[in-house]
Formats: sequence, C-alpha cells, structure tokens
Amino acid sequence: MRRSPLAALVLTALLLVTPGAAQAAVSERAAVPERAAVPDRASSDRVASSDSAVEAQLARVRTAGTAWGFDPATGRMTLTVDDTVTAAEVAKLRAVADRTGALLRREPGTLRTLIAAGQGIYGGGGRCSLGANVRSGSTYYVITAGHCTAAASTWYADSAQATVLGSRTATSYPGNDYGLIRYTSRIAHPSAIYTYPGLLAVNSYGNAYVGQAVCRSGVTTGVRCGTVTGLNQTVNYAGGSVSGLIRTNICAEPGDSGGPLYVASTGVILGILSGGSGNCTSGGVSYYQPISEVLAAYGLTLP
Repeated sequence: MRRSPLAALVLTALLLVTPGAAQAAVSERAAVPERAAVPDRASSDRVASSDSAVEAQLARVRTAGTAWGFDPATGRMTLTVDDTVTAAEVAKLRAVADRTGALLRREPGTLRTLIAAGQGIYGGGGRCSLGANVRSGSTYYVITAGHCTAAASTWYADSAQATVLGSRTATSYPGNDYGLIRYTSRIAHPSAIYTYPGLLAVNSYGNAYVGQAVCRSGVTTGVRCGTVTGLNQTVNYAGGSVSGLIRTNICAEPGDSGGPLYVASTGVILGILSGGSGNCTSGGVSYYQPISEVLAAYGLTLP
C-alpha cells in the first residue's frame, strides 16, 4: 500500500529517550575510555598530565577537514585529515602530530555535515533526518542536528514544503550539533525508530562505549550498522568545530544528518548524526552528538 508523504514522515520519526546527566553551555562529554592500569600513583599522574598537554595542543587545531581524539585501536591520540586538506596544511599538521606524539592519519572523502535537498524533513532548501520525538511537559518537539536547524526557522513534512511540521526553537552549533523543532501540526510522533521497513520501539537512552554494536537510521541510506570506534572526538567542519562526538565505522550520506544512533537489540538511543566522511558505496566513518547532552540541556523526556 502506498503511503502518503505525511504518513511516510510519521514513520520516519526517529525517537528518543529520557533525560540524563550532561550540561548545557559547556556539555559534559562522553568520557575517554580507561587506559590500562598503571603501577603507581606518580606514574598515573604523569600519564594524565601528558594526555592533557596533548589534548590542549590538538584543541588549537582549527583546520577544516580535520578531526582528533583518542583511538583505542592504537592506544594513541590521533589527528585525522580528509581529502580537502592541502599538502601545505598537512605539513603543518604533521609538525603538530610529531610535537605531541599523536598519530597523523588520512581518511578518504570529505568531513562534512550531512544535509542535502530531497525527502525527509525540509527547511532552508535542504533536508535532514528526524532524530527523536520528545516532549517537555505537554509541548512536543523534534530533535535533529544543530547544523540542520541553523539553516531554517520553519520545517516541513514534505519536499514541496506544503505541510508545516513545526518551528525551530533552539540551535546549538557549532560547539555542539543539536537543535529543536516545536511541533505546530497534528502529525503523530511515536516513540519509535523507523527501520526501513518497520518500527523499533525506543525504550531508553544510553552512553556509547568503544566496541559497541550500533546502527543508525536516516532518510537517504536507511539503516546501516557497525561499531563505536571512539569517544570524545572533535571534528573541524567548514562551518565550525564540534567536540565530544561519538565516532563509528558506519557510512552516512547527505540527508542522513540528525538521524539516531541506537542499539538494535534493545531500542536504546545513543546519539544523533552530526557528520562524517566517505559514502555508503565505498565506505566511510560517521560522528554523533551524544543524546544525553541534548536531553539534559533542554529538560526533555520521551513522549
């Protein structure tokens, strides 16, 4: 049976969670995974001091097309560059990596926020994926990526922009990457994730950990699955720097932005898609804003 565009949007309404501990202005970020135990307190203090110094230097990197964070696979801080970073910029970044002891790594493609024209939720001439239906009291909202809500104040349920979905009420981007759209229509907003096809009930939210099996859902490429490969990552997009992100080996494409990262076996949401590099033909990586920050920042709960 063919669904109307409005019905399709209802099914695409990816949902959410209850509030947890995090912050508002300066978000409480997902913790860097624990390192191996050290033999004594003095050694532990030296490691912490060294890590802090490295992070402080990497935090000064603002070159668009770069990302940095701790890589559990190598046990080292890693500075990543995409295909847009010039040879001259790479040379400067290599000097930073050499000075800090970080691993310099190139990832194919372009690190970008993922918004494009097409189906989904529409505003400002682009589309994104709906990430979560939530509420504050009796007022209902959509959570999606902040780089999406920054692009438009009014959002629609169809590409023709004939059916109003709601109005932007909050945006946090760059720095963070999340925003809210307040429902001004009577479109249904179930607490579920559309899994192409089918619906997965959302039971709660959680914090990601390295090695965790996860999936994401988005209007452009549907459901894709993989694993969490890093926490507390910083990405320098062309539009600004975003920190505290979850990194995965899951591909994503323009239009998938804002969609949820979740655990398929439990219906637990972990984050919303911020951006990534590569594509779903040749492969790529993707980064997510932890959902706990969004819920705590705005005092939101599940419907």
